[in-house]
Amino acid sequence: MNITERFLNYVKFDTQSAEDSQTVPSTPKQLIFAKYLKEELESEGFADVEMDEMGYIYATLKSNTKKKVPTIGFISHYDTSPDCSGENVKPRIIKGYDGTDIELSPGIVSTTKKFPELLKHVGEDLIVTDGTTLLGADDKSGIAEIVQAMCFLRDHKEIEHGDIRMGFNPDEEIGMGAHHFNVEKFGCQWAYTIDGGDLGELEFENFNAASAKIFIKGVSVHPGYAKDKMINANRLAAEFATMLPLNETPEETEGYEGFYHCIGMQSNTENARLSYIIRDHDRDRFEERKRFIGKCVYEMNQKYGEGTVVAEVKDQYYNMKEKIDPQMHVVDIVLKAMQECGVPPHVTPIRGGTDGAQLSFKGLPCPNIFAGGVNFHGPHEFISIQVMEKAMQTIIKICELTAAYND
Repeated sequence: MNITERFLNYVKFDTQSAEDSQTVPSTPKQLIFAKYLKEELESEGFADVEMDEMGYIYATLKSNTKKKVPTIGFISHYDTSPDCSGENVKPRIIKGYDGTDIELSPGIVSTTKKFPELLKHVGEDLIVTDGTTLLGADDKSGIAEIVQAMCFLRDHKEIEHGDIRMGFNPDEEIGMGAHHFNVEKFGCQWAYTIDGGDLGELEFENFNAASAKIFIKGVSVHPGYAKDKMINANRLAAEFATMLPLNETPEETEGYEGFYHCIGMQSNTENARLSYIIRDHDRDRFEERKRFIGKCVYEMNQKYGEGTVVAEVKDQYYNMKEKIDPQMHVVDIVLKAMQECGVPPHVTPIRGGTDGAQLSFKGLPCPNIFAGGVNFHGPHEFISIQVMEKAMQTIIKICELTAAYND
């Protein structure tokens, strides 16, 4: 099986996670894919293949050297984003992309004007959607690349390597992927998430992240008799939203700039709920953002009465940079691997999160490496087959260089 066939098999499964679920994994359909993947790893002959009751999968490619080599790992998640349907994905391969606009379905077009990233892949073979679902390259491409790389190393015993661990998990897209990842069982000195974007991306710093749920309690009164009595939760929700800086939203920021992002709103006259995510690379500024949410709540309650507005703020993950900086050899190996594979490195801060952030704070240094997908979480998502192959080659080279690390 080649890497393209493996990836196309994976995207047949709907593995969308769900933000408000209380179960692990957050959706039962994720377990259907997890069982399939476990059986595939067993059929490929890997060792120590196991899946726990929450759908976390672990496996090993055993060492083929007598050298003392660090045990390293590669990790990807199999859930897809709640932002766009992942059901009944219909992928299509465009061979030798010619640099023109791509009609996904009648009336649904990926234009090079809106998606200039396409032009970086002229001449390559692209996998696209039919414009009605996401593709699932985030992060089933990462899984395909890891498994394919391990199969290559299994079949090419001339390449020395130590024990290499694989880990695959649910619920990364809702910020829960690393919560139940068993770092002790994984048993690695360091690892890499294969969950980045286009060719050469290497990330070892990311947003500090929190969620904020704002609950507003209104008072419903017949509008004809509402004078000095009604508290309209709909209106208060809109008022709260305007208290946050309008230029500190995702659509107005880039690079190291943080933001507040309203991801949901439910309201009627009596009750309203706003859901936000809070992001910033700088830890002090991150803490200031959380305090600002509290300040807005306080001002609303001063105006409309104590208890009218309540905030529930929860930290999700932190910037992994503070954990990677003392162990920069884990990054140096990747940079050398990319160089030897002819991949121009593009070191960039993640404007988002990755399981590697949480894992780094659980004692497993875990930078993030490109998987190849572009325009994640929507129907214009695509991936280059050639970039997938480069990701696979980079993984192989990392394993080879790690075997030489203690020479």
